Amino acid sequence: MDYFAAVKAFIQVVEAGSFVKAAQALNLPRNTVTKHIQSLESHLRVKLLNRTTRRISLTNDGSAYYERMVRVVDQWLEAESDLTSAHVRPHGRLRVDMGSTMATLLVLPALPDFQKRYPELQLDIGVSDRPVDLLGERVDCVIRGGTLSDPSLIARRLGSLEFVTCATPGYLAANGTPQHPGDLEGNHQMVRYFLAGTNRRLPVVFERGEERITVDARYFVSVNDANAMLAAALAGLGVLQAPRFMAQAHLESGTLVRLLADWTQAPNPIYIVYSPNRHLSARVRVFVQWLVELFEAKGLR
Repeated sequence: MDYFAAVKAFIQVVEAGSFVKAAQALNLPRNTVTKHIQSLESHLRVKLLNRTTRRISLTNDGSAYYERMVRVVDQWLEAESDLTSAHVRPHGRLRVDMGSTMATLLVLPALPDFQKRYPELQLDIGVSDRPVDLLGERVDCVIRGGTLSDPSLIARRLGSLEFVTCATPGYLAANGTPQHPGDLEGNHQMVRYFLAGTNRRLPVVFERGEERITVDARYFVSVNDANAMLAAALAGLGVLQAPRFMAQAHLESGTLVRLLADWTQAPNPIYIVYSPNRHLSARVRVFVQWLVELFEAKGLR
């Protein structure tokens, strides 16, 4: 039995959900994939998969075996990629997670440049603002802002985001223009942001010199996604405090108007984060370097 080929076939069947799709992905006859799984189960003396005419599912033993072997295969392929990276460009899959506005407004529009440099790479980008378990979810790296809650992770600072406060002309015509952060607790409402997985809303903080004010602004809508927060503000549902890069195009077009220009929030540091227990592959290294260049080009360093 070609043990490595059998393990790869098993992983592909699990991820594809069928023997036919796995065979297509591996460019092998279906019968060969079936024999690989049978040989693996015989060698291990356990049943890995439950098979019916309609679906395939993992047994308890199969689930435990998959979780461990998928990491082994990843590391095997990374080792091969690193050994050949001096002669060929990095290749394979890179799994990344980042917030929605970071993805849609900054990273994704610039990715054609990254593809030109490294066409053999394939990116799987998770777009969310929720916390990610790097090892458990097999994510190579994440882009996150603010204070890092897990000191065991390795982080490289990419830059920082300046904040602006703004609202639509229609909202201001109906509610007046705030002249001081304290006004936001009066006749105004803000679009608020709450952390994914919790009901805790982020505080609204304004700073000017040595002054620091935390505003407990009322709201009609609170969201847990930055793109949704921007959409709510553009709909006239309240005053928005957000990173400048997120609002810049709307400030330039006039669909948003900047407010309280002499008050701001401390810049939010942005990091690329990865696990210290995970080998830093050539794929991650080139992606990190590209991100550093991107942040510099956008003036976000």
